[in-house]
Amino acid sequence: MLHLPERINPNAVPAPEIPMTSTVLPSSAQTDDADLTSLGYEPSLHRKLGRYASFAAGFSFVSILTTIFQLFAFGYSFAGPAFFWTWPVVLIGQLLVALNFAELAARYPLSGAVYQWARRVGGETVGWFAGWFMALAQVVTAAAAAIAMQVVLPQLWDGFQLVGGDPALNTTTGAANAVVLGAILLVVTTVINSLGVKLMSHVNSVGVTCEIVGVAAVILALITAAQRGPDVVMDTTVLAGSDLGAVGAFMVSGLMAAYVMVGFNSAGELSEETKSPRQTAPRTILSALIISGIGGALMIITALMAAPSLDDGRLATEGLPYVLTAVLGTFWGKVLLVDVAVAIFVCTLAIQTAGSRLVFSMARDGKLPASALLSSVHPTRGTPMWPSIAIGALAVGVLAINVGNAALFTTLCSVCIVMVYVAYLLVTVPQLLNRLRGDWDRVGQTMPAGLFSLGRWGLPVNILAVLYGAVMVVNLAWPRPEVYDPSGENGILLYSAPLMVGIVLLLGLGIRRTSARSASRSEDPADA
Repeated sequence: MLHLPERINPNAVPAPEIPMTSTVLPSSAQTDDADLTSLGYEPSLHRKLGRYASFAAGFSFVSILTTIFQLFAFGYSFAGPAFFWTWPVVLIGQLLVALNFAELAARYPLSGAVYQWARRVGGETVGWFAGWFMALAQVVTAAAAAIAMQVVLPQLWDGFQLVGGDPALNTTTGAANAVVLGAILLVVTTVINSLGVKLMSHVNSVGVTCEIVGVAAVILALITAAQRGPDVVMDTTVLAGSDLGAVGAFMVSGLMAAYVMVGFNSAGELSEETKSPRQTAPRTILSALIISGIGGALMIITALMAAPSLDDGRLATEGLPYVLTAVLGTFWGKVLLVDVAVAIFVCTLAIQTAGSRLVFSMARDGKLPASALLSSVHPTRGTPMWPSIAIGALAVGVLAINVGNAALFTTLCSVCIVMVYVAYLLVTVPQLLNRLRGDWDRVGQTMPAGLFSLGRWGLPVNILAVLYGAVMVVNLAWPRPEVYDPSGENGILLYSAPLMVGIVLLLGLGIRRTSARSASRSEDPADA
C-alpha cells in the first residue's frame, strides 16, 4: 500500500532571501530532516546514501566507459586524432556549470535539483520549464544509454543479435536489435528502482567500482601497447581535409564530449536521500565531473597512441572496441567488454533514478498530471515507485517509435543533449540575474557557515557558464546531415533538435495549464 508524502506547503516557493537561522551544517539524520523541513517539505524518502554512493550517482550518469565506447568512432570520423581537444574544451565549460550547481546544491538540498534550483532563483514558471525539459531529456538519455548495449553484447556473443543481420548500430538491423536490448535493460532498471534506494545504491556503487577499475585497466593496457607518442593529438590531417572546414568538423566532433559530460548534477537530484547533503552534494557533483574528465581524457589519448592504424578507416567505424580487441586479443578484450556492459547497466540505472526524483519533486508540488500518484512514496521501501515506472515506460516508448531508424543513436544523443543544455541554462541564467541584482550575495550572508561558495569568483564563473551553455545549444541543435540524417533519406530529421525543443515547449505549456487547473479545483472549497 502506498501513502502520500506529508507536505507543509507544496505550492510555496521559499524565496532566495528568506534567512536560514542555522549556523552549523547538518550532521545527522535528524538535523538533515529538520533542515529539509525548514525548506518546506516533511521527510518522506529514506536517507540512505553516503558520500561514495552520492559520487557514484553522478559518475555512473556520466559513465565515460559507456559513452566513450559509444561515440569514439563518431568523434574520430570528423576530426581524426585532433578530436581529443574537444574533450578539455567541454570539460572546462561543464566545470563552470558544475561550480554554479555546487553552490545551489549547498543552498537547496532537495530532490529534483534542477527544478528546485531554477524555481528558487527564477520563479515558478522558470522552475517548471527547467524541470520539464530536464525530465524529458532524462527519458531520452535513458533510452540512448540503454541502446549502448548493442555496441557491446553482440561482440561478446552473436546470440545477442536477436533481430539478425548486421549488428552495427548505424544499420537498420543493428538499430532494431538495439531497441530490443535497450527495452529489456530498462525493464530491469525499473524493477531495481522500484524496490528502493538502498538496493539501487548498492547495485550502482558496485557497478561504479567495476567501471573505475575497468577505466584504469583500459588506460594501463593501452599505455603498454602504445605505438606512438601523445603528440598524436596534434595530427590535424583529417580536420584540414574535411568538407565541413576545420572549424565545422571540430564543432561536430565535439558532440562526443558534449554527450558524455552531462548528468553530474545527479548527486543533487538525490539530496533528500543523502546524509549531510549540504556538504556532500557539492563535493560529489564536482568530483564526479572532474574524475570523469581526467579518466576520459586518458582513455582517448591512450587509445590514439595504441591504435594499430590511424588511417585504415577502422577507428572511424569501429572505434574503441576495435583498439581494445587488437591490443588485448579476443579473450581480455571480451573481459573488458563485460565491464563496459556493467557500466552501461549502472549508467541507465542512474539516469532513471535521477529522472524519477525529478518527477517526484515536481509532482509533490502538484505540478504534473497524476501528481498524487507520482508523488506517492512506498511506506517501507521509502522510494517513489511510480515515477521510476513512468520514466522506464516512456524511455521504452522512445525506442519503440525509432525501430529500424539507422540514425537512431546520433539523433537521440543530439536531441537529449540539447534539452539538457536548455534545462541547465534555465538554472544558470536566473542565477546570473540574481548575482547582477546583488541578491545572491545577500542570501549568502544568511546561509549556514561553511557552505560551498564561489565568493567573488561567482559572477565571472556564472557569466562564462551561461555563454558556454548558449554556444553549445546552438552548436548541438544546428541542422547537420552528418548528425541527424547521415543516410540522407529523411530531411525532416535535420531539424530534430529545434523541432523537439519547440514540441516540448508547446506540450509543456498545455500540461502546465492542465495541472494548474486541476490543482485549483482540488483547492477550491466549493469542490470539497
